[in-house]
Amino acid sequence: MTNNINCFILAAGLGERLRPITNHIPKPLLPILGKPLVEGIAERFSLVSSGKIGINLHYKADMLRDWAKNSAFSERTELFLEDPILGTGGALKNAERFLSGGHFLAHNSDIVSDIDLSRLIETHLSEGNIATLATHNYPKFNNVVIDEKGHVLDVENSGSSMSDPDTTGTKTAYTGIAVYSPEFLKFLPAGVSHITVAWLAAARAGHKVKALDFTGCYWNDIGTPSSYASAVMEAMRAKGEMVYIHPAASGCSDAELDGYLAIESGGALQKGASLKNCIVLPGSRVESGLHENCIIGPNFILQLKAPEIGLLMEGDAVLIGTGGSDRRYLRIKRDGRTAVIMQCAPGDPDFKRHIEYTKFFLRHSVPVPEIIETGPGNARALFEDLGDMSLYNWLKCPRQEGHIEAMYKKVLDILVLLHTDITENSYECPFIGERTFDYDHLRWETGYFMERFVKGTRDLRIKDPSALEDEFHNLAMKVNAFPKTVIHRDFQSQNIMVTNNETPRLIDYQGARIGPPAYDVASILWDPYYCLGDEMRERLLKYYVDQAGAEGLLPALLYCRLQRHMQALGAYGFLSAVKGKKYFMKHAVEGTRLLKEDATLVKDEYPELYHLVKDL
Repeated sequence: MTNNINCFILAAGLGERLRPITNHIPKPLLPILGKPLVEGIAERFSLVSSGKIGINLHYKADMLRDWAKNSAFSERTELFLEDPILGTGGALKNAERFLSGGHFLAHNSDIVSDIDLSRLIETHLSEGNIATLATHNYPKFNNVVIDEKGHVLDVENSGSSMSDPDTTGTKTAYTGIAVYSPEFLKFLPAGVSHITVAWLAAARAGHKVKALDFTGCYWNDIGTPSSYASAVMEAMRAKGEMVYIHPAASGCSDAELDGYLAIESGGALQKGASLKNCIVLPGSRVESGLHENCIIGPNFILQLKAPEIGLLMEGDAVLIGTGGSDRRYLRIKRDGRTAVIMQCAPGDPDFKRHIEYTKFFLRHSVPVPEIIETGPGNARALFEDLGDMSLYNWLKCPRQEGHIEAMYKKVLDILVLLHTDITENSYECPFIGERTFDYDHLRWETGYFMERFVKGTRDLRIKDPSALEDEFHNLAMKVNAFPKTVIHRDFQSQNIMVTNNETPRLIDYQGARIGPPAYDVASILWDPYYCLGDEMRERLLKYYVDQAGAEGLLPALLYCRLQRHMQALGAYGFLSAVKGKKYFMKHAVEGTRLLKEDATLVKDEYPELYHLVKDL
């Protein structure tokens, strides 16, 4: 922690531009994936300081009092009622007793950002500023005029925070976050005042009012329904997720879900409801029928356009997907329906393979998306739109065990088809026959695991590298010796789409090749993305063996699990460190647990691997 300075959260506003949402919920309590805005700010502050938290109140003050009383910050929080509202300057003056003991952070309650509060505080303390403002280049709001050293000279249109095009000089925008010295309070008059007036008064008195540039940081002012929706969607993308369902929500198992969805506490979905790209506010009832691109509240629905709800657009197309692929996918409307463009990099060998595999699989009833058209020589194809509801997202909705098991059996039916009928007819598709998941590929996977996860994320020192390499060699030899079929090679819950809330379809199959079928079974039944219970897993394993007539698969299963879990952990490390998709590392917890479980079972056969995995 940086120090123990205090924090003051400005939370008294009416939120008029957010109506009708704020008729029911005050702006500071608007939830983003289950967490009110004010709570997110308090958590970020608590990472850099153990100081107290002051909050001013006016609109729906009782609701904020209840939050403060029941929050994890209750013992550190002091509330300051305003009647009437005192403005951004008057709020601080009203809390002068609380703030006068030392430097303090002021943070508007409607700001969501990843601005480095430590840097802001440390700069303020080291430079001796009376006020240090977190700013950024935001042309619409660039109204703070600064000199070449970042000192504040003037503020244009302070009430509206709008830039004046007639003013010359360097301008920047205030983010709603600042650090102040206690001396700053003397520049605030009693009663209603605006903070910018005090900035200029302090600067004219010879004090340093400094703008610290945070251009490039994420920042969102939750002032409108659209900006709120965008903040929710951005929060999901930052976590690599498309679906958030609060544990206290209900009815989602009886609804049809698709796209980005945030269903908050008390959200109740009626049977027959269909949601796509929606936010369901706390305590809201969702009636039957289609709801798309909207915010649903108690007794109201706010209909938004795709960009307003927070979807990422490229022209009229919607960018889709949160996985680890380098391919780009865009949803377009064509002939009255949606379709998905897959765009690969020029020369990507997977493109032609994907097209040929699709044609082959469709001939043998493997449920993959149909090809609508392909572009000649440009690594671009148009596919049937399977929606956004992966099995991984489908499983986020609380469901009865029997419902989940029935879905997994349908998924395993696809796997049986790959391992039997597709294998028997693989001569029809030379692209598959020429690709074998062999010793070299298996050794590449363990090398990937060591480089990208063991060394790259855990920075572990290997006690006996030579002995460990021998064990990896023996493991690859053993797995390579097992009988082979056509395998998907990444058969996990994010690569299974669920259409019409009940039908699984297969995607991302361009990596299919000839390999041990136990590798696919391990991928789906021991999936780090979703932990199946042991008893259900055993029943599903028996179902697969019976359907595929694959009694000989069981001896290979444990070794393929070892191999698969090392590959997955290597991928998480690579995607996090190299591709910047840090959200994949959250799955490393379950992946590591599964690998430890497997390594314990073979510790006599692979002692070096066991000791390595034990230390992860």
